Amino acid sequence: MDSNEYSSKSELVNDLIRQARKQQAQIDWIRAKIEKAEKRGFTKNTKEEIQAEAKSLLNG
Repeated sequence: MDSNEYSSKSELVNDLIRQARKQQAQIDWIRAKIEKAEKRGFTKNTKEEIQAEAKSLLNG
């Protein structure tokens, strides 16, 4: 709150909760992809395709 980015403590806490939920969603997505890949075997996607898909999720 020192930077005046948040008008109240509750606003700060709510933002931290939103960030934590987004991060957990990303972790869950990655975990699901890993589990699916482990069950199927190797992927046919290239390294670049896998990285692009992961980056788009993280940025979106």
